[in-house]
Amino acid sequence: MTGIHRALLLAASVVTACFSGSTFAQRYPGKTISIVVAYPAGGDTDMLARVFAEKLSGRLGQPVVVENRPGATGVIGSSHVAKASPDGYTLLLTPGSVTFAQMVLKTAPNSGYDALNGFTPIVKVGSVPLFLVAGPGSGFKSFKDVVSAARTRTVNFATAGTGSIHHILGEVVNNASGVHLEHVPYKGVAPAINDVLGGHIPMTYISLGTVKPYLDSGKLVPLAVMDRERTPLAPNVPTLQESGYKVEMNTWYGLFGPKGMSPAVVKTLNEHMNEILKMPEVLARMSTLGAVPIGGSPETLAKANAADYEKFGRIIKDLHIQAD
Repeated sequence: MTGIHRALLLAASVVTACFSGSTFAQRYPGKTISIVVAYPAGGDTDMLARVFAEKLSGRLGQPVVVENRPGATGVIGSSHVAKASPDGYTLLLTPGSVTFAQMVLKTAPNSGYDALNGFTPIVKVGSVPLFLVAGPGSGFKSFKDVVSAARTRTVNFATAGTGSIHHILGEVVNNASGVHLEHVPYKGVAPAINDVLGGHIPMTYISLGTVKPYLDSGKLVPLAVMDRERTPLAPNVPTLQESGYKVEMNTWYGLFGPKGMSPAVVKTLNEHMNEILKMPEVLARMSTLGAVPIGGSPETLAKANAADYEKFGRIIKDLHIQAD
């Protein structure tokens, strides 16, 4: 075969591939799309996924359903999507913990996933600032109060469990502040908050959506937000950096698909999601859930995932953090 013949065959194959991808994108979607949530129904991730499922269904003209696959700190549901067909019909809406969930497990499930390279990024849905909040009975009004108390007595903080982002944040704050706040892990966010509300434990690290009603009613007191700057979701809450401690940590929500998805399908989903993230009713719901909309290209999500993979990998190793 001559060089000219090879070049013509290559050109023809490229045209065919482009045409096939374009044709597939025009047909997509032709059936129900599943958005997998790797946590139980009723949580923030689940509620947010249902908002997007409803809006995507209306725009795409096909049913979009939420499928809950909880277990192993999110690893089971995430692994399911990583191993699914990359045809755009199985997606994953996940918090940023997908990046480090396997790092904190003593024994990772056999059905694991490659957090860095095992998914197709579609869109970074939003960022989620993290807060330190206290019960009124604690007497704490600021993080400086917490530090002063911790120098003379044991001060505890609650989280949703060992290896959670809230636990990691607590250990980072301990390291930065030079005081040791004692970690008390619970099996989930709800029991941790209930014990803070009940005065059994003084404070917890948490996302805003979970505790906003209690902050509004005065049943909980916000001490600090862990972002670099104050968040528009709670502009009166100071950053930890304002107290002199260089701690910056938040999380995010991202929409992923299995590795190898068609760029044309990714583009379709990304464009629809960016439009959905401009809808006033969606913005209002995200605010209630403590999330700030982001959007943008798939690369925005890919960069966030890669940065957190490096950052949390280092923190988890240096501070010897492990889930039960």
